[in-house]
Amino acid sequence: MTSPSHQAPNSLEARDRRALVHGLTNLSLHLEVGPKIIESGQGVWVTDGDGKTYLEGMSGLWCISLGYGQQRLVDACAAQMSKLAYYHLTNHKAHPAVIELAEKLLEIAPVPMSHVWFANSGSEASDCAARLCWYYWNAVGKPEKRKFLSHEKAYHGNTIASASLSGVAYAHKGFNLPLEGFLHVRKPHFFEDAQEGETEAQFVARLLAELEARILSEGPDTIAAFFTEPVMAAGGVIVPPEGYFDGLQALLKKYDILLVADEVVTAFGRTGNMFGTTTMKLRPDLIVCAKGLTSAYIPMSALLINARIFDAMAEYSDRLGIFGLTMTYSGHPVSAAVALEAIAIYEDLEIPARSASLETTLLGGLRARLGNHPNVGDIRGVGLLAGVQLVSSREPRRFFEPFVGFGARVAALAEERGLFVRAIGDTIAICPPLIISEDEIEMLIDRLGQAVETAAAELDT
Repeated sequence: MTSPSHQAPNSLEARDRRALVHGLTNLSLHLEVGPKIIESGQGVWVTDGDGKTYLEGMSGLWCISLGYGQQRLVDACAAQMSKLAYYHLTNHKAHPAVIELAEKLLEIAPVPMSHVWFANSGSEASDCAARLCWYYWNAVGKPEKRKFLSHEKAYHGNTIASASLSGVAYAHKGFNLPLEGFLHVRKPHFFEDAQEGETEAQFVARLLAELEARILSEGPDTIAAFFTEPVMAAGGVIVPPEGYFDGLQALLKKYDILLVADEVVTAFGRTGNMFGTTTMKLRPDLIVCAKGLTSAYIPMSALLINARIFDAMAEYSDRLGIFGLTMTYSGHPVSAAVALEAIAIYEDLEIPARSASLETTLLGGLRARLGNHPNVGDIRGVGLLAGVQLVSSREPRRFFEPFVGFGARVAALAEERGLFVRAIGDTIAICPPLIISEDEIEMLIDRLGQAVETAAAELDT
């Protein structure tokens, strides 16, 4: 029940309803219920306008990797803002912070990379990656290579191009998307999509055969690139089975198709390595990163480009007379300074190794608490990224009908207990700040366990 003070015409909730548009939200419903106002944060905890605290089990939107109140990031921001608040990168201009950041990203890159392009969000970086794929193929005399492949349920952003790359209906319906030539193939989700009696190896072989058939039907000479996430976060924390990425990359090499790794969620320690590319043994031509790049303290994204792509870009821009892609805030000095400090913190705190060591605490703890629950079908993840998939029945396996909204109910009950998680259909996604302690992980598991148990008990009433 909304308190009287929240209903007042001058309350923050009322002002929000009058002024703001909220993403991933039923806008009509929001006009009735209004927002939950989050006023402060410290460590892995946030506090709402009523003074209630919540364990932030989703790092906001998968992004505030170093938690709240990191004074080193605040100081880096203030120092750079005082020294040089803004400068651009057009017409041969630069500034020290962005040069140092580009060098640092190339130093820590999981595979050899040549240069870095900066944008402001993961969506923009994915959009730019698609454009650079087109630019590359035009540069080498193969302009017919224009199509893109990505997975069903993939999330690559919400600009026109990146939403088209995404394989989720909510990014398409009503928006006249996806654009022509943005194609989607079966997601590598063994738990949901395996046929009865099919082994993981057989499942992988079937998906790869389907992919090769799709490439051949479209024409290899028409496909520019394949976009993939090392782990499909917003698709439901889908970890591809062993052998899938090896086979996928062999097909891309066979048919001369570029590989773009979307590391917006998985980069900077999330999976137990600095990059998910290392964890999943990928060899991409382009790497998209954002979110953890600045621990979300300020907007920034980066696109790492290998020598094959960059050399063609440089030669082609000389022929054209200019490289015609630019953004006002590309490589913003304040964002660059914060990103440099964030990377320093990841290294100083040995965050990738820490995530790897806490994987057992998180996944093992979830399995101990919920692994035998009749409404929990699968618990999966890597590092400090996990998904708990809820089912109507374990044996025989039956999934909930969407109208039941069981996942959403579990997330709401978790919120009542002071835990923010995200329901992706009937998968509960967990992505806590990488500074979370073992005790806080145990709190997270306990509160989620209570939510699942209460939701399950409601099914029987």
